[in-house]
Amino acid sequence: MSFAIDRSVEIDAPAEVVWQVLTDGASYGEWNPFVTECSSTFEPGSPIDMKVVLIGPPKKQREFINTFTPGVEFSYNMKPAPLGLLRSERSHRLTPLPDGRTRYDSHFQLFGPVSPIVAGIMGRALKKGFGGMTDGVKKRAESLR
Repeated sequence: MSFAIDRSVEIDAPAEVVWQVLTDGASYGEWNPFVTECSSTFEPGSPIDMKVVLIGPPKKQREFINTFTPGVEFSYNMKPAPLGLLRSERSHRLTPLPDGRTRYDSHFQLFGPVSPIVAGIMGRALKKGFGGMTDGVKKRAESLR
């Protein structure tokens, strides 16, 4: 069982600018309504510490970098719940397009037997959050080009 949120957007800015927006965690609070703080070295295995706005006040969240290909993609996941009850995957991928534009693909997925319960409780807030972040990446990158 799983629950997924996929968003893609074409951005009128080069991939280098979009990459800068995604990896500049110190500036997240200026443009990101979902993840207002973010800190990581982005080295695989290292933590990514975030402050996430879902339901109620912002919550601190620690996940772990899974992959990191500079200028192209990075992914991270939560520490799996015991017995495989819940695990997650989050990824960001950039694809350069003609005329200096970029396609940004945002992916989030929950897996495990309790993922439908989490989706039922938090699905709407998660969709709003990831949508807001995707829109924010586009707006921020286009303002910096």
